[in-house]
Amino acid sequence: MTSLVLLGSYVVLVALAAYVVGAIRRMMTPSADFTSLKTVTFGDEAAVRPDRAASVISVLVIFLIWGAFTGSKWVPIHVPGPFMGETEFSYTAESPGGETGQGQVSVLVTEAGAKAEDPQVAPATGFVQNDSAVTAAWRSVLISAQRNDGEDAVITAVEGQPIQPGDTVKVPDGAVTMTNRGSLNFQPAKGLQMEPIWMPPPEAVVTRFVDILQNGFQNTPLLSHLGWSIWRVFAGFLLGSLVGIPLGYAMGLSGWVRGWFDPIVEFMRPVPPLALIPLVIIWFGIWETGKIVLLFLAALWVMTIAARAGVSGVNLAKVHAAYSLGANRRQILRYVILPNSLPEVFTGARVAMGVCWGTVVAAELVAAQKGAGMMIIAASKFQQTDTVLMGIVLIGLIGFGIDILMRFAERVMVPWRGHG
Repeated sequence: MTSLVLLGSYVVLVALAAYVVGAIRRMMTPSADFTSLKTVTFGDEAAVRPDRAASVISVLVIFLIWGAFTGSKWVPIHVPGPFMGETEFSYTAESPGGETGQGQVSVLVTEAGAKAEDPQVAPATGFVQNDSAVTAAWRSVLISAQRNDGEDAVITAVEGQPIQPGDTVKVPDGAVTMTNRGSLNFQPAKGLQMEPIWMPPPEAVVTRFVDILQNGFQNTPLLSHLGWSIWRVFAGFLLGSLVGIPLGYAMGLSGWVRGWFDPIVEFMRPVPPLALIPLVIIWFGIWETGKIVLLFLAALWVMTIAARAGVSGVNLAKVHAAYSLGANRRQILRYVILPNSLPEVFTGARVAMGVCWGTVVAAELVAAQKGAGMMIIAASKFQQTDTVLMGIVLIGLIGFGIDILMRFAERVMVPWRGHG
């Protein structure tokens, strides 16, 4: 239910933001100037540029939804959260002699980890006695009526509704389920907010980040963890590029090389790097060599296919024009094929870097003592979700920063991209 509400909220906010920004721009833009009359051909990818306003609003929407569904103090609105406070419900019990009586159960629902005493209850008349209990939000508490009413007493109704073992009855601020032994299990209303153990609020993640930045994680500074991950990713990516790019060019230029390596490349391309972990451990051990080999294999096939596609995508008219001007094969390779294939190679490099970053967590499963992936795995064993989220965010931000640098390098080194 919560997942559907999350998805629905995101879709609604995206549509609302697009409408509001579009309306504001229409109000601020003159309707009869020369710029307003210019059109862009639909489907022209080269003419499409990221809308920076949409990027900023997208990040804000995700942050708003995250805070709203985790009860964050950093956002002004929240979805209904779990019930906390004191609540009551009644039940009806029957003695072996056929006598019936009604009791009252008072339950105090507190924050997770808080300590509190059972609520005071007034004495009841008859064999049915009032009861009380304490539980935490998102948890449940077992209430055994037989403890007070007698081992032979049988509960027949809750809040006036008949109940049998396995049945659930809605009560104020929660629900009561009868167990197979006839006891009552009260679960307070959860609301739509997510429990911190599953999704902590943003401030908890930031607090954890500051703590690990100052004190380290498992006796290792945070920057050291990140540095080891970056080194492994770049080492694997660099080795994959050094082998994959020449192999891709050779496959694009030689029918023999393509025929020889094409079955290998096409066979290995769909195999996920995670499936290779057992073989990598057996062949290369559990230390740094195994991790770098795994990242090398993650980048190798992507770079090979990108280079091969770059050669295949070179406009044949340019090759013919160069030949007509007296160019030899070496000049064709240097001045025609290499420049025109570089955009595809850079695209493949960005994809390969993303695959390497996605694989570094798995690579650091192999007996790693340092690394961002190692932090995530170690924290998950102790259900430290805030540390897990912090590691994911850091990996995403570093990967995004590297992608920005690669795009900048592409603009500098391949300024002709998108210009034919």
